Amino acid sequence: MTNNRISNLFQIKLPIIQGGMIWCAGWELVSAVSNAGGLGLLGAGSMYPEILREHIQKTKKATARPFGVNVPLLYPETEKLMQIIVEEGVKIVFTSAGNPKTWTSHLQEKGIKVVHVVSNTKFAEKADLAGVDAIVAEGFEAGGHNGREETTTLELIPLVRRVTAKPLIAAGGIATGRQMFAAMILGADAVQMGSVFVASDESSAHKNFKDEVIKAKEGSTSLSLKQLTPVRLIRNQFALEIENAELAGATKEQLAQLLGHRRAKLGMFEGDINQGELEIGQVAALIDKIKPVRNIIDDIMLEYRVTKEQTSHMKFDF
Repeated sequence: MTNNRISNLFQIKLPIIQGGMIWCAGWELVSAVSNAGGLGLLGAGSMYPEILREHIQKTKKATARPFGVNVPLLYPETEKLMQIIVEEGVKIVFTSAGNPKTWTSHLQEKGIKVVHVVSNTKFAEKADLAGVDAIVAEGFEAGGHNGREETTTLELIPLVRRVTAKPLIAAGGIATGRQMFAAMILGADAVQMGSVFVASDESSAHKNFKDEVIKAKEGSTSLSLKQLTPVRLIRNQFALEIENAELAGATKEQLAQLLGHRRAKLGMFEGDINQGELEIGQVAALIDKIKPVRNIIDDIMLEYRVTKEQTSHMKFDF
């Protein structure tokens, strides 16, 4: 992997990035991923500024390897979060849910590598023009907030590769070595995985949520709240209430009222599997065991290498 553009950009051993998931990506998960050779990302979207500072400091004590912070730009305290990131000497920031021009130059002037998450080619081009160091192209299979276009990863990666030469990270529906290999064949330089790391020992997700991820089957998740911001959820009682409201023609305001506040924390961090918002990707159907991060990454890389070796000997007679 020494010639890999993402590994070289971040100075990591393996081109595996852990998603900066709200309520799941605290310092224990992040340091475990980085120590195993990938790149861990703190999920700043669920942290007040001083809580982020605490998690950065704890991560620095737990690993000497690179790690980063994921910052959704739609949050009101983004400026404070960025200030803390600079003060604490974090060298990698992933931004999402906003205009990449807002912070990219400022962070790069401080010696920080900037990556922006996109769900379509229009935003990929904007990220390229903003001068980001790399781009994450996230397909609609992904858990959490998603693109309105519902473009799958299989389609999105080659589409984004057409419009940018930047280092490209594939995300959405990737949890195995074979899926990682497929993403690389499509044009990605690395992969970002979220759901598989939710189901890790080190994830800060509540055990009830982890158990729901393990139980998830094909069709257990759905894309909801497209009138507000599309989000992929496990189909629990709350998700069905949202679905019924949408079918009944609920207005944007009515859906916002039904969503309320702290719904994601209630489900993913506090463990209310009925009324909480359980954000997870379609790939949860392939995840059947909670494991330590190192085992997860070792299994992914073994399958990746076996797949690569197997395909190198393939012969096609058509």
